[in-house]
Amino acid sequence: MARTTGSNGEETARKIDDVALKLFAQKGYAAVSMREIAREVGVQAGALYNYSPNKQDLLARLLIEHMEALLAAWTGEETDKLSAVDALKAFVLFHIRYHVERPDQVFISYMELRNLEADNFSRVEKLRQQYERALKAILQRGQDDGSFNIADVHVAAMAILAQLTGVTTWYRAKGRLSQTKIEEIYTQLVCQSVGAQLSEEI
Repeated sequence: MARTTGSNGEETARKIDDVALKLFAQKGYAAVSMREIAREVGVQAGALYNYSPNKQDLLARLLIEHMEALLAAWTGEETDKLSAVDALKAFVLFHIRYHVERPDQVFISYMELRNLEADNFSRVEKLRQQYERALKAILQRGQDDGSFNIADVHVAAMAILAQLTGVTTWYRAKGRLSQTKIEEIYTQLVCQSVGAQLSEEI
């Protein structure tokens, strides 16, 4: 998935990715053509292939880069020295804050995953599993030290991720509740779902 190098080339490559992301999120991967992407970017259709050989390559790159950036950001959180409860709280806040700023990336990461070819799907799935393992490690730590009461760590992790990611489908910055309040509510919901004992101040 190499791109044309150089300042102009890199700028055009980024614009192509931005336009493809917007169109895939708005219309769906199947309904968007390379010609339409080129038109929105402002380049000839033939020139687009200098940056990406096909639409599948574009979709895969968007999903892979999203997951790689997510993993890098989470690594920077450094929760290993926190208690299991505090680490879970940190995960909830991180996940919500990271994802509400990137609704299009989140949308295509889930809705268009089915359109990836086998090799690309495998690459994305491995990255997703790496992120899932980060949450599972927190849950297992809490289960082992008695902080949590979980019937099945894997099921709990999948339920929590679905719950947290779902915020991006309905949250609006000018809605009834502030993002801070939503974060507080979700932190309480998630912690209660694993049987964590919470202090009055979340």
